[in-house]
Amino acid sequence: MAKTQAINALLKKLEYSFSDLSLLEEALTHRSYSSTNNERLEFLGDGILNFVIAHELFKLYPDVQEGDLSRLRASLVNKDSLAEIAGHLELGEVIKLGSGELKSGGFRRPSILADAVESILGAVYCDGGFEPCRELIIRLYADRLALSMDLQSLKDPKTQLQELLQSRRFSLPDYQVVNITGQAHAQVFHVRCSIKKMNIEVNGEGKSRRKAEQIAAGRAIAQVEEQFRKKPK
Repeated sequence: MAKTQAINALLKKLEYSFSDLSLLEEALTHRSYSSTNNERLEFLGDGILNFVIAHELFKLYPDVQEGDLSRLRASLVNKDSLAEIAGHLELGEVIKLGSGELKSGGFRRPSILADAVESILGAVYCDGGFEPCRELIIRLYADRLALSMDLQSLKDPKTQLQELLQSRRFSLPDYQVVNITGQAHAQVFHVRCSIKKMNIEVNGEGKSRRKAEQIAAGRAIAQVEEQFRKKPK
């Protein structure tokens, strides 16, 4: 009875009535529960979600270039955003999980929740076609799409640092791996970011070289901005 009430509550939040409820059941079935699960619907929903959000951003930001549009889309369709939507829909109450996933708290795991949202989108598409699916996506993302986007904050630290230096015609920073620690399966990269003209050297550590470079760049940005404040254009 409780499960039925939770499903009915979900349908009310989706504002969509399924002709074939078995599609919704499949969308809410994790691979740990059954070999007939939501992975194929997730694949379909992911593609539709990316297209719909791309189209909405294309209309909303007519003067924004491709790179920034891609970053905007990524910020909207990433795992964290989808998990937040799943929380609003209370999908943790209705997802079917195997005993192992249940014991380990899979109903709270962001990746599982995010996948379930995409699976539901795939199910709606299979049940009613593109337009009902598009309308559902717009409803789920209405608040996020209405927010004014800070394009600069979406750029990764390396890109921000590069643009900051280029604005003053400074040379690009140099990144060097100075050490790699840990076992082969759990390595930590230690990277130094150097900006010679400004006598700046900062370090960053991460589980990949790219992550370490991003952390180092983030630390360098603060020092570069401080020097620019002291020596304005």
